[in-house]
Amino acid sequence: MADFIRWFDTVDSTNTRLMADKADLADRSVYAAMFQTAGRGQKGNRWESRSGENLTFSILLKPSFLPASEQFILSQVVALGLTDYLLEQGVEATIKWPNDIYAGDRKICGTLIENTLSEGRIAAAVAGIGLNVNQREFDPSLPNPTSLSLQTGREYDVREELPKLLACIFRYYERLDSPYARNGFDAMYLEKLYRRGCWHSFEEMPASDIPTEHRSGRRIEARILGIDTEARLLLELRDGTLRHYGFKEIKYLL
Repeated sequence: MADFIRWFDTVDSTNTRLMADKADLADRSVYAAMFQTAGRGQKGNRWESRSGENLTFSILLKPSFLPASEQFILSQVVALGLTDYLLEQGVEATIKWPNDIYAGDRKICGTLIENTLSEGRIAAAVAGIGLNVNQREFDPSLPNPTSLSLQTGREYDVREELPKLLACIFRYYERLDSPYARNGFDAMYLEKLYRRGCWHSFEEMPASDIPTEHRSGRRIEARILGIDTEARLLLELRDGTLRHYGFKEIKYLL
C-alpha cells in the first residue's frame, strides 16, 4: 500500500509538486488531485480532465537498486498494474507503447514517468497517471477517449478507487528487487501490447523538435513484433524489413 497519500482539491500538477517534494518523502508516497490546472502528459502535452470525475495522481518511487539502463521497467510496472486494475473492473485493456492504456481502440489512461538518476542508478522516479473514471463527455479535439464509466456503465468514488489501483501497481513494484522476477515482466508486457502481431497502418514521423501535427511522414503497413533492448518499438514491414522506432517517431493510424 502507499506509504502516504495526500489529496489536493486543486493543484497545478501532481507530478510537479511531488517532484519538488521528493527529497522529504518516502518511497511509494502519492499526491492525488480532484483537479489539475496544468496536468502534463508525454512530451509536454497537456492532460485534460474534468474536476472530480477522474483519477489524476502521481507516485513517488525510489528504486535505488535499479540501474539507469533499466528505466523502462518502471513503465512496465505501472502499465501492468493499470491493466490488472481495469481487468478487476471488468475491462480488458491493452498497453499502447510505451505506456498509454487502451480499452479496445480508445484511450482510457495516460502516464508520464520522470526519472532522477544518480551514479548510474535511479534515485527517484515520479509516475504521473491520469485515468478517465467517471467522465462521459470529452473535448471533441481528442481523437479516441473513453472512461471506466463508459466501459462498464457504472459510477465510481475516485477516492475509494485509488487504493485499489495502487495495490495493483505495487504488486509489481515489490518484485523489482528480484532480477528473476524482473525478467518475467517483458513477457507480460508483450502479452498486453496493443496491436502486437497484427498488420496495421502507421505513419513514420522523423525524429524532430517540430510538433507532430506539423510534420508529414510516410505511411506504412507493418506489424508490431515487440520491444528492443533500448525500449524502442520493433516493427516488421510487409517486405520483411525490420525497423526500430523511438517515442514520437511512429504514429498509430486508428
